[in-house]
Amino acid sequence: TKQNATCFTARYNIHKLIHYEGLDSIVEAIARENFIKGKSRKWKEALVQKMNPDWNDLTAVAQLL
Repeated sequence: TKQNATCFTARYNIHKLIHYEGLDSIVEAIARENFIKGKSRKWKEALVQKMNPDWNDLTAVAQLL
């Protein structure tokens, strides 16, 4: 965020949420994150493209959950 210059999003100038997944537990979320981290950039882009083909910012949608 813009509030903390040392956080990941500030360091890499990330300002859009383009993909999210709702999971039932933190254990599932960590396992899914590690699984995704191990995949190629091409695979990750296909994952985003499947859910969000226009690569819109989904921040407002995610806040409603």
